[in-house]
Amino acid sequence: MKLCIQRVSSAFVRVNGDSVAEIKDGLLILFGAEKGDKEDYISFLAKKACALRIFEDDNGKMSLSVKDTGGSVIVVSQFTLAADCRKGLRPDFGNALEPELAEKYYEKFADVCREELGSERVGTGIFRAEMEVGLVNDGPVTIILEKRQP
Repeated sequence: MKLCIQRVSSAFVRVNGDSVAEIKDGLLILFGAEKGDKEDYISFLAKKACALRIFEDDNGKMSLSVKDTGGSVIVVSQFTLAADCRKGLRPDFGNALEPELAEKYYEKFADVCREELGSERVGTGIFRAEMEVGLVNDGPVTIILEKRQP
C-alpha cells in the first residue's frame, strides 16, 4: 500500500466539472493499493498519515500534524501508484489491487481518517471516476509512505 502525502495550502477534486472536495490548509493524500496488501495495513497508515509531523510550529520546525493544526484532508484513489516502470517506457499496472477490493480499502482508509480527524475535516474523490485534482503544495512538502508485506 502506498500513499503520496502532500502538504497543501489548498486542494480540490472535481468530477465532470463539479466540486466533490475542497480544502484549505491540510493534506492531499493519494492512496494506492497493491496485490498482497492486507486490510490491517489501512489503520496503521491512516493513523500515521494523520499524525505525521510535517507542519511547522511557531519556531518554524516541523513538529505538528494535520491533527494538531486543525487542518483538513482529501483522500484520492490513485491506482497508478502501483506502476512498475523498471522495464520499457510504458508503466505496468499489473500490481494494482483488483478494483472491488481496492475500493473497499480506499473507503476504509478514508473512514479511519474521519475517526482520527472528524468527518467534516475529510473529503474524498470518487473511486474509478475521471477526476481533476488541483493543489498548491505548501513547502513543497511531499512524503511517500508505504507498508509492504514483511
